[in-house]
Amino acid sequence: MANFTLDDVRQRTYKARDAWWTVLLVDPLASRLVRFTANRTRVTPNQLTVGALVLGLAAGACFAVASWPWLLAGAALYHLSFTLDCMDGKIARLKGTGSVFGAWLDYIFDRVRVLACAIALMGGQYAATGNVAYVWTAVAVVFLDMLRYMDALEIYKVRTQMRTTLDAAREEATALERAARRANGEIPDADEDLRSAEALTVDPDVDMENRVVGDDPTIAALQQGFNQRFPWYARIRNVLTAGRIRPHLISGIEFQMGVFIVGPIAAAIVSGAIIPVVAVSAAGLLAFELVIIYKFWLSSRDYSRSLTKLNAKIETYRAGLPAEQAGITVGSSG
Repeated sequence: MANFTLDDVRQRTYKARDAWWTVLLVDPLASRLVRFTANRTRVTPNQLTVGALVLGLAAGACFAVASWPWLLAGAALYHLSFTLDCMDGKIARLKGTGSVFGAWLDYIFDRVRVLACAIALMGGQYAATGNVAYVWTAVAVVFLDMLRYMDALEIYKVRTQMRTTLDAAREEATALERAARRANGEIPDADEDLRSAEALTVDPDVDMENRVVGDDPTIAALQQGFNQRFPWYARIRNVLTAGRIRPHLISGIEFQMGVFIVGPIAAAIVSGAIIPVVAVSAAGLLAFELVIIYKFWLSSRDYSRSLTKLNAKIETYRAGLPAEQAGITVGSSG
């Protein structure tokens, strides 16, 4: 059997930035369960993913009953389901057993859990009260969950494309510049080779939220425009990051927990509290999503300006090269 320590789990599986709900209310328990599971069992990440779905469906069954003891039981089961859902990724990172299929399975099962619990929770309340507002609340919960994760995936995809395009343009500009300077005898070939090798050590495609605590991030983000407009944001971000909490304080995770944990607990105490809790959670989610979209818009402007400057440099360097070298591209400067 393996002999992972608690520090191993923290360094190799804790994300450098994560949702505050995960950092404060899940990781302290999940890390200890991960250590035990990794050291004492042969449970795989995919098995944990399936277990998380089973607990999520059990939470939905409790929600459907609608009475206060079952609402509390459903909230507890949902929290345990999310804890298992966090454990599968940690086990995969700790043991190096992650897979593309596992990531897909985790994503699909998360959406199934939200759908099932939304229908069960709001359907149970509708059956108990006859209030049609619960039906529309279920539709809103599913829609907002879908919107949040589709938006996140698309923004990540486009930002990755922007970084890839900028990196390719930078490499081409650098290659052309070195070719021009080498033609003038300014840079020895050996020095050029060394600089090229050093450039390969940076991986700009990895976001902070996909890094773990033990990594040493050296990444420049496309956020100059946002940081210039809101210089105070960096101070808040740094304080939160010191505790591994991301500035996006109400994300899909907090929204789910508001709906399926805080909401049922509140309803067990005060009848009818679910809809107000969902409304507050939804408002917070939408507010932070608008901030993300605004930051993305500013990033796209930074990207366009940077790419225009790089293309201008490329044309300038090409114009200064002899005709036989003007068609140089990345990878042909050796």
